[in-house]
Amino acid sequence: MLAQKRRLSPIVATMLVLGGCSRPAEPPEISLDFEQYRLDNGLNVILHVDRSDPIAAVLMTFHVGSAREEADRTGFAHLFEHLFFLDSENLGPGGLDRLMNRVGSAANGSTSSDSTNYFEVVPIDALEKALWAEADKLGFFINTVTGTVLDKEKQVVKNEKRQRVDNAPYGHTGTVAASALYPDGHPYSWPVIGTLAHLDAATLDDVKAFHERWYGPNNATLAIAGDIDIEQTKAWIERYFAEIPARPMPETSEPEAVDLDGSRYLFHEDNFARLPELTLTWPGVSLFHPDAYALDVLSAILSDGKSTPLYQVVVEDDQLAPNVSMSSSNAELAGSIALRVRAHAATDLDDVHASVERAFERFERDGVSATELERVKAGYEAGFYLGLSSVLGKAMQLADYGLFAPETGYINEHLTRILGVSADDVIRVYETYLAERPYVATSFVPRGETALAIEASVRADVVVEPIVPGEGEIDTLSERGEVPRTPSAIDRSVEPLFGAPPSLSAPAIDRFESDNGIGVFVVGDHETPVVGFSLRIKGGQLLEREDAPGSANFVAEMLMEGTANRTPEELQLAIDLLGASLDVSAEPDSVTLSGIVLARNFAQAMDLVAEILREPRWDPESFTLVRDRIATALRARAADPVSLAGDAFRSLVYGDHALGRNPLGTPESVEAMTLDDLRRFHTEALIPNAADLHVVGAVSAAEVADAVAILAAWPAGEASFPDAPAWDDSRAGLYFLDVPGSAQSVVYIGYLALAQTDPEFYPAEIMNFRLGGGGFASDLTQVLREQRGYTYGIRSGFAGSDAPGPFLIQSLVRSNVTLEALELIKELVDEHGERFDAEDLDATTSYLLRSNALAFETLFAKLGILEDISAFGFSDDYVLEREATVREMTIDRVRDLARRYLDTSRMIWLVVGDGQTQRDRLSALGLGEPIDLPRQVAARP
Repeated sequence: MLAQKRRLSPIVATMLVLGGCSRPAEPPEISLDFEQYRLDNGLNVILHVDRSDPIAAVLMTFHVGSAREEADRTGFAHLFEHLFFLDSENLGPGGLDRLMNRVGSAANGSTSSDSTNYFEVVPIDALEKALWAEADKLGFFINTVTGTVLDKEKQVVKNEKRQRVDNAPYGHTGTVAASALYPDGHPYSWPVIGTLAHLDAATLDDVKAFHERWYGPNNATLAIAGDIDIEQTKAWIERYFAEIPARPMPETSEPEAVDLDGSRYLFHEDNFARLPELTLTWPGVSLFHPDAYALDVLSAILSDGKSTPLYQVVVEDDQLAPNVSMSSSNAELAGSIALRVRAHAATDLDDVHASVERAFERFERDGVSATELERVKAGYEAGFYLGLSSVLGKAMQLADYGLFAPETGYINEHLTRILGVSADDVIRVYETYLAERPYVATSFVPRGETALAIEASVRADVVVEPIVPGEGEIDTLSERGEVPRTPSAIDRSVEPLFGAPPSLSAPAIDRFESDNGIGVFVVGDHETPVVGFSLRIKGGQLLEREDAPGSANFVAEMLMEGTANRTPEELQLAIDLLGASLDVSAEPDSVTLSGIVLARNFAQAMDLVAEILREPRWDPESFTLVRDRIATALRARAADPVSLAGDAFRSLVYGDHALGRNPLGTPESVEAMTLDDLRRFHTEALIPNAADLHVVGAVSAAEVADAVAILAAWPAGEASFPDAPAWDDSRAGLYFLDVPGSAQSVVYIGYLALAQTDPEFYPAEIMNFRLGGGGFASDLTQVLREQRGYTYGIRSGFAGSDAPGPFLIQSLVRSNVTLEALELIKELVDEHGERFDAEDLDATTSYLLRSNALAFETLFAKLGILEDISAFGFSDDYVLEREATVREMTIDRVRDLARRYLDTSRMIWLVVGDGQTQRDRLSALGLGEPIDLPRQVAARP
């Protein structure tokens, strides 16, 4: 092992600190009233009333995560996140997923090192049903977990691990860093998803013992937020939860302190990476530690934005990477601070490491300015409000405060502490936790390029589970038979009835048109002091010249690189000081400038929007940075199986049409692009009479009209759009793209189908709901995930704009069952119409009608509705109008739609996976021999 790298340079003793923050330390008071109490069995209950929508969020949080596992029995908490959704004594097979399908919602969960969450948002008339179901999971669940259920769910968890970790570029970074950062046996030293060897070895008795230890009511918090009747809700909680007995709580010990005795350097050859990546990780602090707030601010001041030292040195001066990210992560027992740089191709990470040191030296020299503090805090303030803009966000925040913070009503104290961070605080935590402190450095490099790793690095111990043909096969789940019943004082087999149906109405929309043709759509929403907006300009990729693919994306990137009057740094600073985030993105059929801003600063944000659109800087240095950034992104996509599948499918489904090209362009087109090309596209394609502005938030239509007057000088123009793409059945067939060593196969199946403006589009979506559009309760998920354990997730759906878009089935399946998974998909699709029955129709109509109660809740949901209205000419209340289409749907109509739109012989069947083990097997599918695709696909060969 070579000599250890020197530590980061010490902080300069004579550091210059340019004053404190000009923002008042006291933020406005936030009202998040709640009632909290405990049942006799120890269940912690938190209730919050929110009358904004006729819905309620139900959150059950258990104080158990991976940190409460044994070092040789990991992955159990995450496994239970899965198991709890499958069954319980009274919900029956399909459990919560099938119930939520009936009530118009969906359930989900999450596992962290310290807790496990289960949650759903339901129409208010289904609240009792949700509480009945959550109580059944809490007290009447474990008897339904059998050996077969456990074996199947192990396969699902393995698929999740392969999808998120083994088969993803840089997927093992967190695991490698944590195992080096924390002492052996520390509860954060293993990943939340666990070790698959431990999961494989887990017996049914092991699993039941873990459940008995941690899943009692006295280790749980039930948080409910929404349009609730407090007394009625308390009565239901008493009825369904009170008799569930408390359990003895095991003692927990304090883990060993995290104290590195020296920096550690590790490297990994990543099979799916094409770019070297350096991650530096320091020990940090726990949740709500007094220094946690200043560390959050420090991370943003160092890396978040073009004015930061890491961006200026690593990205601009040294031109080693397209961006830098840094964050402080805090958990119950400890925390970490991580800095990540994904460098340009063939970049030596020793050079990146030295560049980071120079950036820190610049920070030490320049200190923290009042302006930098103000811009960071404004962003935190806006983000904080957004986190409280939904009933689920409020329930989660209250539960987290109740579990980890000094008190459940910590909300105002939390924001006060963030906004009260001073420059001195930032310098102090830098000196305490970063300067001259040991860290873990992980170098992830492409296979065969170990010379790019930091010189002192040793090979990391990374375990990728081998995929063995035939291994992991399980029988299709049969009828579960009689399940032992846990005694209860009430008859829990009777599902509660729905309450009185809520009254729904679409939000009121104010609209007008500017003199130069911009359509403006406004919805007032004063629940939080923020405004969201999107300015969508029709065109995008459709208006690119054939010899210049990627122009729309290149222009979108350049628009955020300064204006005629502001450098890139000055523009970013102006945005940040407004508590805003602005983004310009190129979509297949549009260029969109979208943003979020503190409501008090909306007019100033629109001034910046006008400046960005009308006065681009077109700076040659920024042009070079953007070109290199896009080239780096193209190289990264060429190694990612999911990106490869998406690019190949797009090419196959659209053919020679503009939409068939990679939206980023090609390496050749990006290299050949000039500033004149970008100016030409900007002038020809970005015109106001092809634009619509959508605004939702704490602002009036009159205020919007005043603010957008700044765009009046934007001259109208003309754009010529290509004909809509058309489907050619000759493109159907079986295709294969080889990614050697892939642990999963990426599957894309579909064809070019319908435009959203087609009268049959929404009926076709209704038809598809039970097949693959209905989340966990859909047939594709129930069979391939819940019965066979072939995949972590699968979905199907129609996508289109005012031009036809694809019908697509998408999944990642375990590589050794690629053929079997495709056979099942083909069978389910071919037979969907004939199998569709009255039960399916009832589940479909119940969900689609009842889910409208959730359709208008969040700022982003309302923005999406406005965008649909403007793009497709839908009526203001089209969401509610569609209820008539749902009610009129019949079994015969569904079967007719399935015959016409689910013909598998007309579809592309694309598989991206390990050619050596999977390609030749696919001929048994009956679709002919696979057609091999090259890595760079432009059209069907």
